[in-house]
Amino acid sequence: MQKNRAIFLKIEPDSWDSAFRILHSAFRISPHNIQPPRTITLDINDSEENILARMKPKCRYNIRLAEKKGVTVRAWNDVAAFHEMMTVTGGRDGFGVHSKEYYQRAYELFNPKGTCELLVAEYEGKPLASLMVFANAKRAWYVYGASNNEERNRMPTYLLQWEAIRWAKARGCAEYDLWGVPDENEETLEAQFESRHDGLWGVYRFKRGFGGQLKRAAQALDRVYNPLLYWAYLKFIGNRE
Repeated sequence: MQKNRAIFLKIEPDSWDSAFRILHSAFRISPHNIQPPRTITLDINDSEENILARMKPKCRYNIRLAEKKGVTVRAWNDVAAFHEMMTVTGGRDGFGVHSKEYYQRAYELFNPKGTCELLVAEYEGKPLASLMVFANAKRAWYVYGASNNEERNRMPTYLLQWEAIRWAKARGCAEYDLWGVPDENEETLEAQFESRHDGLWGVYRFKRGFGGQLKRAAQALDRVYNPLLYWAYLKFIGNRE
């Protein structure tokens, strides 16, 4: 890393058990996470009926409504169209979107290995929503998701998420990670999700419907190679916040 002039290496362990083991390898606790530290995970090592039963009634209703209203879900490989949909979603919900090349690279790295799928929800052949789901060993992650502004009353995102869960189950996964909710305790989340829509609050309302358990990852860890530039990085991040 030093010969490549790296300033520091950042890692984000799932648990503090992992973090404490890594801390003995010249890492320090970082004040700055990149990925959302708090998430909701679903136990999918069960029958589909039991997974559905643990969801909020409105979520189950919306999954079935999408099916009744003619929404279908299939594997997709049109990353350019997915990126366009991500741009629509980012503009509507106020979050950043990666370049088309970024999503293309992720798809090309993992899809041929069977550890990633791009799924699309359609109505009469028209794409309405899409997501990219990843799997490794017993765990799956919903990482990127998008929808356009058409036919939203057909609830395509609910059926899409359900089919991603089924995809993960078919690959032997026991856990499905919904990837990112506001970094607050459950009491605060439940008290405020109906009134707040900033940041990740909008997606919490959607994700909580699938049931699951609220979890928080360990704080990020940094291994510093250039202390002076690392100090400058911390100052820059601090000023932005």
